Amino acid sequence: MPGKKSNIKDKEQYEALRDKGMSKEKAARIANTRNPDHDSRPYEERSKDELYETAKKIGIEGRSKMDKKELIRAIEKH
Repeated sequence: MPGKKSNIKDKEQYEALRDKGMSKEKAARIANTRNPDHDSRPYEERSKDELYETAKKIGIEGRSKMDKKELIRAIEKH
């Protein structure tokens, strides 16, 4: 829409997420979230316990039975 002002707080993060194939809505939601506890390390560099806690925070069901690769996939799909 011409003249519509963007409400994206972190345009660089938004564009990076869109480049990874994320939907506009999800990329905007993430880019507009201010989270001082945000861990920018790739999931593969995190421990299984860290991934489990991330999965717990975002409400992924069945996380206790998942291995590290399954946790990563579930978090990325969320």
